[in-house]
Amino acid sequence: MDSESPDLAALRQRLAEEEAAYAEVLGAVDALADFRLPLETHPELSDLLARLNQLWETAPPPSGGGLAGRRQRALWSALAPLRERQQQFNSVLVQLLNAYLDDAGHVHARLRNLAAALVRYLQRVLPVMDARDRMATALATTRSELVLEAFDRRQESLARRLSGLLALRDRVETLSEQQQAVQHALKAAPPTATAAAAAVEASDSAAYSAFENRFRGDREEIRERMRSYLPLFAALAPVVDLGCGRGEFLELLREAGVAARGVEASARAVQECRDRGLEVVQGDLLQFMRQQHDAALGGVFAAQVAEHLPPPVLTDLLGQAHRTLRSGGLLVLETVNPRSLVGFLEVFNRDLTHERPLHPDTLSFLAAAAGFSDVRVELRSPVDPAARLQPVPAAGLPAATTAVINENVERLNAMLYGPQEYALLARR
Repeated sequence: MDSESPDLAALRQRLAEEEAAYAEVLGAVDALADFRLPLETHPELSDLLARLNQLWETAPPPSGGGLAGRRQRALWSALAPLRERQQQFNSVLVQLLNAYLDDAGHVHARLRNLAAALVRYLQRVLPVMDARDRMATALATTRSELVLEAFDRRQESLARRLSGLLALRDRVETLSEQQQAVQHALKAAPPTATAAAAAVEASDSAAYSAFENRFRGDREEIRERMRSYLPLFAALAPVVDLGCGRGEFLELLREAGVAARGVEASARAVQECRDRGLEVVQGDLLQFMRQQHDAALGGVFAAQVAEHLPPPVLTDLLGQAHRTLRSGGLLVLETVNPRSLVGFLEVFNRDLTHERPLHPDTLSFLAAAAGFSDVRVELRSPVDPAARLQPVPAAGLPAATTAVINENVERLNAMLYGPQEYALLARR
């Protein structure tokens, strides 16, 4: 396991120190609340107090007659009992006071320990509060930040103008491709209603092809992105590419010597694939899979297709893939990652033909329910690091504060700027 970063180690150490400080305060409070009252510690105090009160009662004088007897009784009453009672009273009183003072001393000591613990804890909290204030001051708006903000607004204005020019260029390219597609369709079919319908379909295909060229990337870019899938299918011929589009992955498979064919609904894309010598069938991909024999395929691949399918069709497709793959065969479905906000907003929402986003857990569950035994997910298409939230530099802030801020930055990056796509890999 890789060693953790120094910033994370410092954050963990700081957390342990704060938990220890909290435990110290909590222990002191518990000790204070747990002390016993004097009467609970010394139950004999009640008897001593009662005896003290009894000693103050007047004792009866001795009996006897005559002058001598009267003197003896007077002397006994006046001197002996008084001295004896005074001694006993003093003894009981001292015992009572000692017991109370002893318990009071313990209470005062525990209060003193609690006060000391609270003071030490506050001394630890104050630097953190000071660091927060310094950070707030450091992040305050400055003149340089205002200048940068004004510069950003100018950049945004230029970007909007440039976007308008690009849209105009794309529209011109789309119209040109539509014109070529219609001309090709009219030449290939007689001048009937069927030919007119073919021309309309060709026009729509050309428009969507232009859309893909503009937002998904050119052929070479797509080839390079899909090249990493080649080792997965090296020994799994024959392979079927569902929704093969312009045939980039089919070309890679052919170059690697892996027998493969594709199925595609767009007539324009099918013609483009056939012009490159690729074996592609035009039609519905689910109907195509239903026509395949059991255990006839080694691999099934579909990139950016699953999100276009309604749930019943997707479920049926997974079942057909499981049926047609032989033991050890592999299904790979690449789709948009909805757990990445930039992937959801900038990739999924841009295409109007997308049916719904597919959470990786949902797609994994559906594949397992279809019978696939080994199902896993690989994240793909990471966001450019320059577009992600940047960590806070350590200068000017305590290391622990910097660690906390940067940990939160990483969490936000994972949620906002996570990989834009993922691939489901399901083994038969």
